[in-house]
Amino acid sequence: MGNSVDREAPFYFTKSPANATLSGTTAPYPPGTDDYHHEMELTLAIGAEVFRGNTEAAQAAIFGYCCALDMTRRDLQIRERQKQRPWDLGKDVENSAVFAPLRRATDWQPQAGSRIHLSVNGDVRQDATLGEMVWSTVEIVQHLSGFYHLRPGDLVLTGTPAGVGAVQPGDRIEGGIDGLDPVQLVIGAPE
Repeated sequence: MGNSVDREAPFYFTKSPANATLSGTTAPYPPGTDDYHHEMELTLAIGAEVFRGNTEAAQAAIFGYCCALDMTRRDLQIRERQKQRPWDLGKDVENSAVFAPLRRATDWQPQAGSRIHLSVNGDVRQDATLGEMVWSTVEIVQHLSGFYHLRPGDLVLTGTPAGVGAVQPGDRIEGGIDGLDPVQLVIGAPE
């Protein structure tokens, strides 16, 4: 996203479970923004409790993977970040966490060469490989479990490749990762 890569430590934000929705949804353009952005992400689902997990425990805690969209009111996120405030208004938006069906970890594992991509109205905007991830899924779970008891049902979005951008009402978004079901979202009219 135009920033230098920081390998010191991952950082996190949260989205309320009530703001999750399933792939194929038509969601209204949210209020309070003129700069609503898509972010295509690999998501992992926790299937076993892990707290302060080592590499093996972190790997064992991952139940499955899916494609997801992390929709963001970018103007509000940037405004709050510049004031060193929480990003809630930018990130925790109704219908802003869009999930495709899960694939069990026993059936699919992230591979460095796996393509991650997103298109808006058929135009490719994000196109990378999972090998470009700053942190592996296991490293993320291991690090995050040092601060929280991760429990079955927790979903962790892992970050987005270059190419994020704004969407408008009427736009059709489709994202995918090799070997996983695609994620789809239509941006509806504002409420």
